[in-house]
Amino acid sequence: MQQAAFPGADGEWNAGHLGCGPLVLELRKKLKAMPGRVLRVIALDIAAPIDIPAWCRLTHNELLAQDPRTQSFWIRSRADWS
Repeated sequence: MQQAAFPGADGEWNAGHLGCGPLVLELRKKLKAMPGRVLRVIALDIAAPIDIPAWCRLTHNELLAQDPRTQSFWIRSRADWS
C-alpha cells in the first residue's frame, strides 16, 4: 500500500481534544509566531475537520493538506500578521 505524501512541517502541535474556541485561540498564537512557515496540527475534536478549514479561510492562513486518518492538518501561516 502506497503512503500519501504530505507537506513537510516546520513545527508540530498536538491540540488533543481542545474544542473550537480554545483550539483556534492557541492556533492563532502559534501561527503568528511563525509567519510563512508550516505547522502540522493534530486535532482530535470531532468538529476539527469543519472548524479548522473554515478558520483558515477566515484568517487567510493556507490549509495545505488534511489527513483524516491521523487527524492532522498542515497549515501555512500567513506572512503578514500586522
